[in-house]
Amino acid sequence: MQLSNLFKLSLFLTIIVGIVFFLVITFFLPPNPSSQDSVANSVVSVNDQVSQITAVNGPTKDIQAAVFTEQSEPLIFFHLSIPKIGVATAVESVGLTPQGAVDVPRDPANAAWFNLGPRPGESGSAVITGHYGRWKNGEGSVFDDLNKLSQGDNIYIEDEKGETTTFVVRESRKYDPTADAPEIFSSSDSKVHLNLITCEGTWNNEAQQYSERLVVFADKE
Repeated sequence: MQLSNLFKLSLFLTIIVGIVFFLVITFFLPPNPSSQDSVANSVVSVNDQVSQITAVNGPTKDIQAAVFTEQSEPLIFFHLSIPKIGVATAVESVGLTPQGAVDVPRDPANAAWFNLGPRPGESGSAVITGHYGRWKNGEGSVFDDLNKLSQGDNIYIEDEKGETTTFVVRESRKYDPTADAPEIFSSSDSKVHLNLITCEGTWNNEAQQYSERLVVFADKE
């Protein structure tokens, strides 16, 4: 009888110790450091990729736009006005996606300045991207009518200080989405340029993209 009670007491204590050990492991020990390291390594990897692409190839050689943002609210640096096609919108600030493509605005009504290149109004080729096409809710995109611009049309950029720079359209070109087009992102004439990029052509549902990229090249007035 005493032996049976001793066995029950031993079993009870074993269960109690097991429960306490589980609670300590679950609620009191710090998170697994390897999981934190993996997150940190992912961030570093993305930053390294952006730095390497920019250092070796210039800002980027791939003009395929892709949606990828981490910030909760877009950063607004400029305002863009193109009277001929009725564009008057905020300009977000974006960099590269992890795949090395130029990022695009989060809001289809906004444009986006590629912040690894010159600011609009600085020497070199500033690049601004914008969406094209209708969304599921029927809303259009900021650069739906970009193809209507022609040589001599004016584009206005207002910065955060309220200063406006005027650009004049020089020409428009169409590219394949993965075209090697360094002339979009760099120039060697020490002049001030602004290049607008959007999609065009037919929608490929399998690839989830349009068949062409349209680039409008403009020069400071």
